[in-house]
Amino acid sequence: MTKHIEFSGEPAPRQDEILTPEALAFLAQLHSVFAGRRSERIRERRIRVDDIGRGIDPEFPPETRRVREDASWRVAGAGPGLEDRRVEITGPASDRKMTVNALNSGAKVWLADAEDASSPTWANVIAVQTNLFDAIRRQIDFTTPEGKEYRLGDTTPTIVFRPRGWHLKESHLKYVDAPGTAAPASASLVDFGLYLFHNAHELIARGTGPYVYLPKIENRFEARLWDDVFTFTENALGLEHGTIRATVLIETITAAFELDEILYELREHCAGLNAGRWDYIFSVIKNFRDRGPAFVLPDRSQVTMTVPFMRAYTELLVATCHKRGAYAIGGMSAFIPNRRDPEANARALEQVSNDKGREADDGFDGSWVAHPDLVPIARAQFDRVLGQKPNQFDRLREDVAVEASQLIDLRIPGATVTDAGVRTNVSVGLRYIESWLRGNGAAAIDNLMEDAATAEISRSQLWQWIRQGVTTAEGTPVTADLVENVLVDVLAELPAFDGDRYFDAARVFAEVTLGTEFPLFLTTGAYADYLSEDVRTGAVKVAA
Repeated sequence: MTKHIEFSGEPAPRQDEILTPEALAFLAQLHSVFAGRRSERIRERRIRVDDIGRGIDPEFPPETRRVREDASWRVAGAGPGLEDRRVEITGPASDRKMTVNALNSGAKVWLADAEDASSPTWANVIAVQTNLFDAIRRQIDFTTPEGKEYRLGDTTPTIVFRPRGWHLKESHLKYVDAPGTAAPASASLVDFGLYLFHNAHELIARGTGPYVYLPKIENRFEARLWDDVFTFTENALGLEHGTIRATVLIETITAAFELDEILYELREHCAGLNAGRWDYIFSVIKNFRDRGPAFVLPDRSQVTMTVPFMRAYTELLVATCHKRGAYAIGGMSAFIPNRRDPEANARALEQVSNDKGREADDGFDGSWVAHPDLVPIARAQFDRVLGQKPNQFDRLREDVAVEASQLIDLRIPGATVTDAGVRTNVSVGLRYIESWLRGNGAAAIDNLMEDAATAEISRSQLWQWIRQGVTTAEGTPVTADLVENVLVDVLAELPAFDGDRYFDAARVFAEVTLGTEFPLFLTTGAYADYLSEDVRTGAVKVAA
């Protein structure tokens, strides 16, 4: 029995165009070579988070000091079409309307997301691939049932695709390497493999290339794994070595201690690093959740990009990138426009302008926005510092000297946990999970764009506040009973509608917030319980 990929579940529209025999054979190759190493990296993650929980602080690895101190090496840098990244728009590639809007936004880059902004229903997994296939070939124009037309303009952004992270599985595709050994495929290898297989040559022919954002990387070994995946893929698809270019999201506390090392491992395929702020905050809470009051963060609204530990992280990122000829890309402000409320809209635009102005002044070469209306706001700030230059590599930030202790010093003077912060975390977490269960991974809630990372912050803060016996500024002890009561109140206040998933969302939220064990990701359990092939009935397996 040869190694192969099996599909099981209800077919999605245009699935046969994506899951061709040749594409499935390529996925089988990727899994045959890399599935075992991917599992090893996940096991190492669990050991690392347990070590930090026991008081072993992360550090700049002494064994890689030579890499950090060697000033001679550089990364590959930008590929064709990726030289100017001053404004990047993000959004789920599973949504066809948002795809066209992103491509018409005027941004320099579109981060086509299959990860935190995209709920991994099987229909969405396939829609990501079909939408990108069509977008790359400029055949994605469409008309809504109401008659509204969406057409591509003459100029569109360079596409950078974000596959799902190493920790996620794709249960609708099973990798079989021997009789009786079918196991869920790696979501990372599925997303990346299908995208490269179908589009790499077409992208090159159109003057750009196969570019990716790498999420949730925790250390240099995971970067090395991706680099080996890239080299294997280039050989298998007949691409020149170095054609694939990656930008790494630095959104874990452990990765912040290995910036040079991550760049070094990916140096022949690397374009830059991105400051993934929301997942970074979640990672800090997750890793230090049991370490006592000194590691308790206040209300999410008080954990801004200007607090000391976030400043240390972002300034170190810029300095490291520019030393190595890598692009430093800023993160996404959560504020979004509200055209129905002029005052709220003005506040949002001001917040985004200030955020992007700070990043531009700090030396970032570009940044993210989540809405087309914000593209000119961000562009104005980066035009101000860049002019006609594509980057700020000349700003080496030699004034930056970040110590390990600064990255994990979470003190924020004057910050507090409040009753309102508890309620906001419950409300936002519940409403986001409900949206995610319905297949929408990017949800506008209370004039903020929420994705899986911000929901993770909401539930992990509550879990930590309960375990650490936090009392709010108003004198309310944060207990499991309190959070459960607030959850019941919020659930009762939300307006029901046909097809809503509020009660399912409440169950998920309670499990990841009130349980004695801390799930490392809320999406893994929710996926297994509600979105995976295993929860469906009448599944038919088809061998590739």
